[in-house]
Amino acid sequence: MSGVYARQTRRIAVLTATAALATTGLLATAPAAQASPPTPVSAATARTYLGQLTVAAEGSSTGYSRDKFPHWITQSGACNTREVVLKRDGTNVVQDSSCAATSGSWFSEYDGATWTAASDVDIDHMVPLSEAWKSGASSWTTAQRQAFANDLTRPQLIAVTDNVNQAKGDQDPAEWLPSRTSYRCMYARMWVDVKHYYNLKVDSAEKSALQGILNGC
Repeated sequence: MSGVYARQTRRIAVLTATAALATTGLLATAPAAQASPPTPVSAATARTYLGQLTVAAEGSSTGYSRDKFPHWITQSGACNTREVVLKRDGTNVVQDSSCAATSGSWFSEYDGATWTAASDVDIDHMVPLSEAWKSGASSWTTAQRQAFANDLTRPQLIAVTDNVNQAKGDQDPAEWLPSRTSYRCMYARMWVDVKHYYNLKVDSAEKSALQGILNGC
């Protein structure tokens, strides 16, 4: 069997298996080439950044509302932030004239699931909006909170399984971590990178949990 023919045969077999799995809406494995959020700082830099963050008891949620962090805003043309992240984090994503994703696949780094319907995917705020509010964002302007909630430059937004994102809620790493343990180092790097950039506080339990993860990276 020639090398070209063998490769073609393997490719057809893979595509056939993938198509069969896709009919269920959930694929068992990640695509070979996967887009992702901006790469966070290294574990070593994250450890340094963590040491620079102010440690303080978590603030009050009084006055908090998601409406105080306007999202999803228009990024370009008809595309809002959610749609941009769906395109960025997905594979073979096709969008219609209104920028809605009509097909594609999304690998959820948190739990290792792959979805073929955009409706099964949430865009997670790495540092949740409520957590940010209690860590310092309550004193920000609405414009600053909008920039935070739609930040495509830092590793603050990531497409993940919707019910996993809902289970995370506004919990910090002392209270919730991805079930996919191989991603926890990346998760901690992303969390610290975002908190450091926005000069948000950490509480003692949160800092301890992050230190433990980063020391093992």
